[in-house]
Amino acid sequence: MKKPSHILWDFNGTILDDVQIGVNSINVLLRNNGIGRVLDAESYKEVFGFPVKDYYERVGFDFSKKSFDILAYEWIDLYNSMVDEATLCPNTVKALEYVRSKGVSQLILTASKVSMVEEQLDKFGIGDYFETIIGQDNIKAYGKTESARMWFDTVRPEHAVLIGDTPHDAETAQALGIECLLVSCGHQSEKRLCKYGKVFADPYEAVRYLL
Repeated sequence: MKKPSHILWDFNGTILDDVQIGVNSINVLLRNNGIGRVLDAESYKEVFGFPVKDYYERVGFDFSKKSFDILAYEWIDLYNSMVDEATLCPNTVKALEYVRSKGVSQLILTASKVSMVEEQLDKFGIGDYFETIIGQDNIKAYGKTESARMWFDTVRPEHAVLIGDTPHDAETAQALGIECLLVSCGHQSEKRLCKYGKVFADPYEAVRYLL
């Protein structure tokens, strides 16, 4: 396999282990809006996806009663109140250090707001591993294909690979014409991910395969 020039890391669920935070946040949002459904981690991983607006509909929200924009702000307030409990995904620092030792550039490609990612990188002291963050300027998590394409058109990387935890990552990579490796430690089940490409237990296992 050709050595990549750049690795694009998804953030939530690939580097930051915030799955339980996501579960807890959506359950409070469901309860606060009178929806009786309760998700555990397993059922959450079967319904979560991008764009997040479609995921909200799948779990029972009716946008004729409350707009997606309002729900998105309610959810982010809940998430932010809990996110300090999040940790890094297994072997993340080991993976980042291994990639650095191979001289490969690392970036973050995220559907999250850039400032939120920056706060987490600072918290865990891992910001120096990344050249830049390709992300959003809002909290609505519509996706990341367009922002990735803008970066590609500017930088024109020789050989980039995306590592993520959802089919959206695989679809983004396909749209960009690059390879994608998936990790099962994040927001979607291994069963769902297997349909989209190679799946690894954690970031280090993925980069050991890649490099």
